[in-house]
Amino acid sequence: MENGNEFSSSLSFASSSDFSTAGLEPSISLDLLSLNRLSASLEILLLDAEYDYSDAEIEVERIPVGVNRCILAARSEFFHELFKKGHGSSVKEGKPKYLMSELVPHWRIGYEAFMVVLNYLYTGKVMPSQPEVSTCVDESCVHDACGPAVNYAVEMMYASATFQIKELVMLVQRRLLNFVGKVSMDDIIPILMVAFHCKLKTLLSHCVQIIVQSKIDDVIFEKQLPYEVLSDVNSLRNKSKQDDELDSVEVDHVKTKRIRSIHKALDLDDVELVKLLLRESNISLDAASALHYAAAYCNPKVVNELLNLQNANVNLRNSRGYTVLHIAARRKDPLVLIRLLDQGASVLDTTRDGQTAVTICRRLTRPKDYNKTTDRGQESNEDRLCIDVLEREMCRNPLAVDVSFSPMTVVDELHMKLLLLENRGMSL
Repeated sequence: MENGNEFSSSLSFASSSDFSTAGLEPSISLDLLSLNRLSASLEILLLDAEYDYSDAEIEVERIPVGVNRCILAARSEFFHELFKKGHGSSVKEGKPKYLMSELVPHWRIGYEAFMVVLNYLYTGKVMPSQPEVSTCVDESCVHDACGPAVNYAVEMMYASATFQIKELVMLVQRRLLNFVGKVSMDDIIPILMVAFHCKLKTLLSHCVQIIVQSKIDDVIFEKQLPYEVLSDVNSLRNKSKQDDELDSVEVDHVKTKRIRSIHKALDLDDVELVKLLLRESNISLDAASALHYAAAYCNPKVVNELLNLQNANVNLRNSRGYTVLHIAARRKDPLVLIRLLDQGASVLDTTRDGQTAVTICRRLTRPKDYNKTTDRGQESNEDRLCIDVLEREMCRNPLAVDVSFSPMTVVDELHMKLLLLENRGMSL
């Protein structure tokens, strides 16, 4: 697999079964063999429970991972300074315990990504990425630029940069640079954010150049970018624009200001204020892209109240060609999807690059999340439920042309989940 092979680069030592001394000086071949055996011996500390002599724990996704502080401190200045300070968040069975969410605050680091980083610290080898967390559930995707592939690389970068592992930072940065020219504009934001937080100037510069030339709405930048980056992006965008007539600029400025007021009212969940602003400004819900905004950022209850006004086109496309359902598919909230479909949102509409809402949802969902089981009494698997809801609608539509998914039977359990979710959303 491409991303697995790329992460398993020349940083890795060869396995003992592949090791060959042909053509090497005896002293060099002996050194490589010794390093390879040392690597394999240290790996046992991670893989074999019988050799668990760990003296600390790092909790990742509620999973305790035993670590040997002496190895981590010798390999990473970050861990050296951390362990010098003493105990972690708590002490369990005499072992200091650390939480990954506190060690790396800017992003969620998954168990699988952390184990790859940890294995490198112990062995000097880069393990291949696991498909369950670095690929999506769309069978037609080659996984070279889908959401899970990007997010996995971003996780690896946050962990590598935070733990000050320079070799991994260089390796993962090459991977992220390769993504920049392939990913959708929505998926470039996480790459830009990791470049900003980890002070990767080359990667950050590439991301800024791409989004400056894109058609992403300013509101997305304002909602997601750090002020320092937003300032640079706005400055570059303004320079690239041609001079317009002054009165045209003033009219556009007034309209933009009124639309932002409507969006702020939506942020406050105040639909009554939205209605007042619409009357005073003479701007429609469609002109303000209010449904698009609500589907992306607001409480499902707000989306429902806007739909109840019956004044918006549920299949309206924004400047990038996305319908409201496309935006909701990226958010992956089943409550929002259900209400939009109930109000006539078309599941057949495609983006400019040919993706339906189902495809968008699939390409943002990892196999690990899709296949996750939930016990009775726990919340439903919303990742799977979103895909099931959209696929169910595709199956019901006689004009459906997306047959890349397997036919599914709509069972009573799915109906019950939808009803429970809808009732929960309406009570918010």
